[in-house]
Amino acid sequence: MADQTHNDDDVQHEPTATSTWSRLLAGNRRFAQGKMTHAWQDRETRESLLDSQRPDAAVLSCSDSRVPPEIIFDAGLGDMFTVRTAGQIIDDSVLASLEYAVDKLHVSLLVILGHQHCGAIQAAETQLGVLASRVRHGDDSPETAQSLASVIDEIEAMDDAQAAETAQDQLEESLEHLVVEATSPIVRSVGPSVLQAYEAQLRNHEDIERVHIAHTIEELVDRSQPIQQALADERLMLVGARYCMDTGLVEVLSF
Repeated sequence: MADQTHNDDDVQHEPTATSTWSRLLAGNRRFAQGKMTHAWQDRETRESLLDSQRPDAAVLSCSDSRVPPEIIFDAGLGDMFTVRTAGQIIDDSVLASLEYAVDKLHVSLLVILGHQHCGAIQAAETQLGVLASRVRHGDDSPETAQSLASVIDEIEAMDDAQAAETAQDQLEESLEHLVVEATSPIVRSVGPSVLQAYEAQLRNHEDIERVHIAHTIEELVDRSQPIQQALADERLMLVGARYCMDTGLVEVLSF
């Protein structure tokens, strides 16, 4: 909270975005090591926040029950303004919430936090396999559909290189259209990240998760003029990060 002093690295508030991020990462290291302090979770802190909130950071993260930002950053009441959706997808309410944090609460740091073993990404990849099978073989059955990787491998294994290139282009064009028209918000929002990763020859789930975080940041900046302005005015730092469940550590991403 902006009017209190935290112990980590002797950071004195009012904080800068960099010092806030350093404090959050220090809290994450404590969490990963099992040395949480659980600071700012007492009655006095709760009562001090009755009339107002003064978070230093906003976090957009997945709603997965294994990835609560306040816990993995060992943060306390009033420290961060958190918005959570499946696959950290963005809709109008998410935009409005984050813009409120930036323009009204004056957070200096906005973190887009993805995570390992993201179910939304796995679901989008599975559904893309169904759609790819439909495009390639006219098969609408999820039970008999191939994976997206298998459909692409099948095309790449064709003897005729020109025919393979044509089939690949047709598949990509069809999938891009089907993703835009999909009824599932997960497919519409996460599907483009999966397609972008595959087009870059990235099929590892961890790489796809990183691509999705980058895509989320790009979408957020494209759709939000207030966030664009805050970045241009250097009132806001935007960070991409990925939580690794097997280690407990947050991986900082640079794009």
